Amino acid sequence: MSLQSISKNDFADHIQQAHQKSFMQTLEMAELLSKRGFDIDYIAWKEQEEIEISAILYSMPMTGGRHFEINCGPVITKPDHLSDFYRELKNYVKEKGALELLVKPYDTYQHFDSNGQPLGAEKKELITQLTELGYHFDGLQTGYPGGEPDWHYVKDLSDTSEQTLLKSFSKKGRPLVKKAKTFGTKLRKLKRDELHLFKEITSATSNRREYTDKDLSYYQDFYDSFGDQAEFMVASLNFQDYFDHLQTDQSKLGAKIAKLQANLEKNPHSEKKQNQLRELSSQFDTFTIRKQEAQELLEKYGSQDVILAGSLFVYTPQEAVYLFSGSYPEFNKFYAPALLQEHVMLEAIKRGITFYNLLGIMGIFDGSDGVLRFKQNFNGAIVRKMGTFRYYPKPLKYKFLNTLKKILRR
Repeated sequence: MSLQSISKNDFADHIQQAHQKSFMQTLEMAELLSKRGFDIDYIAWKEQEEIEISAILYSMPMTGGRHFEINCGPVITKPDHLSDFYRELKNYVKEKGALELLVKPYDTYQHFDSNGQPLGAEKKELITQLTELGYHFDGLQTGYPGGEPDWHYVKDLSDTSEQTLLKSFSKKGRPLVKKAKTFGTKLRKLKRDELHLFKEITSATSNRREYTDKDLSYYQDFYDSFGDQAEFMVASLNFQDYFDHLQTDQSKLGAKIAKLQANLEKNPHSEKKQNQLRELSSQFDTFTIRKQEAQELLEKYGSQDVILAGSLFVYTPQEAVYLFSGSYPEFNKFYAPALLQEHVMLEAIKRGITFYNLLGIMGIFDGSDGVLRFKQNFNGAIVRKMGTFRYYPKPLKYKFLNTLKKILRR
């Protein structure tokens, strides 16, 4: 009947019982946050010694007090006392010297189909539950407020096997993945001393898209904290192997064309065979163009494996997560990110994980969101999270210090 600190082990036991939980509410994330300089507190609401709600509450000093935050939480197994949890949370952080508290719940506010059409009503009561307790709501937003999206693209894997996964993709997604598999691209998991390769990809991508990338030490800390629960995956291609592969396939195609031409000499009026010949000849010419492109890449990069794209995937019992990624536009024609997506879903199925969260999209459905268009290839759905809620124990003090900071930065 109270909000209290609990042990790491009690927190770990509780979150394993939850049907829905973010990787942000795991012991691995607590370790990462600790490495990044945050103080960690495991808190819970108990009823008759049974934990119903728990969370990682992390904090660090700020001018005039401390900043506290619960991100993608709390973890809920019984919701009956959720309002009590949020009410007592305010008192809990106030006693610990909080100047600011941020709460970003993981509850879903509304469900949508893959194209952004609502599948159910808005759960406005989730927002009023907090605002009536004195939390300030940032509002329902699109884009990436604070660098974190409220709109997630997700895919249910519960009825999908390794054999049926490809069939579950969209009409555009299936041929995209099939095409990507024709180039000879290799996927592999990076070791810790190779993380600079991942950082190079994400740096290039962040510079191109104008967002702030994590530093190398963050990725190293992430690797150390999550262990086997995370994969830094890269897709690479050897352009000599690629050229040889094209040469072999074109030769096989040339043999088919020669055989078809011989048949046409015997039956020159067969419209079906003439159409087949035109189609195969077009494919042959395409191979010639691809070989020329492969030769140019071979001359530029040599015969070593060249990284095309990379992604960081996280695995929890409740869901697999597509967290960070990057790619080089020069290699877009090889569709390497699609192979990485197939990989994480296959790995999730092997691990018995039935839900895949591809994370952020803009929440704008006018065709302008290229990230959404890519994720739609995998035929999922969309969920909208609640957003960000704030509590200021001493609002006048916070407002004064915040104004002072703005003045000093001028």
